[in-house]
Amino acid sequence: MATKAADLRQKTSDQLKERVLELKKEQFNLRFQKASGQLENTSRVRAVRREIATIKTLLGQRAASAS
Repeated sequence: MATKAADLRQKTSDQLKERVLELKKEQFNLRFQKASGQLENTSRVRAVRREIATIKTLLGQRAASAS
């Protein structure tokens, strides 16, 4: 389930980094399922990729505002 950007902004940077790791693992598993022909929910690949991008954008904004 995709998380809203407003919900992500309330989390700490460490929590966001942990979420990115979880999503990267899920993304790997989805790619593996796709390669073996077992992927049923193809839209999840796009949702995971976008959520990773959203979190990385937030982390980048926090880093820019801190410096």
